[in-house]
Amino acid sequence: MNLFDAIHTRRTIKEFTAQPVPDDLLMQALEAGRWAQNHRMTEPWRFLILGPQSRQAIAAINGDALLEKTRADAETQAKMRADAEAKILSKPRIVAVTCCLCGDKEVEQEDYAAVACAVQNIQLAAWGLGLGMQWSSSGFITRPATYQLLGVDPAREMIVGLLYFGYPAVVPAPKPRKPLAEVSRTLP
Repeated sequence: MNLFDAIHTRRTIKEFTAQPVPDDLLMQALEAGRWAQNHRMTEPWRFLILGPQSRQAIAAINGDALLEKTRADAETQAKMRADAEAKILSKPRIVAVTCCLCGDKEVEQEDYAAVACAVQNIQLAAWGLGLGMQWSSSGFITRPATYQLLGVDPAREMIVGLLYFGYPAVVPAPKPRKPLAEVSRTLP
């Protein structure tokens, strides 16, 4: 697949088959992230690959977060929790992505942008390898329990999101984009 085909055909995948993702393909995709542009070469990205126990624990945190927003009866809450956990556990592979913090706001802004570039590289590489991916920045990633589970010190790193990998069960149609003429202008 050439680069422009990957850019134009890549989709955010939310539904995956149950087929396991081989470690070597996951590592190839993550390796592409290391080659993202990074102004000061701080290499601020960190990738935390969740195993079975941490996947189960992150699913439970997602369930807890969802229930805090509802006043439903116990039976409805139990179903909501089960659905929230199942949604996370339906993702064959999960990788948490963090960004190192240094205390300098300018550098941290550049570093966050570099991490976003790394995620885009990873997503395009995964697509080229036949894998789908979703970058999720759901609210539960900011919870202290998530930081504790992942062993991330919030004074030193920020969780940027979770990357869900798998073989696509459904590839959505492309969403319309504004023409380039609407989002660009040439200055004198």
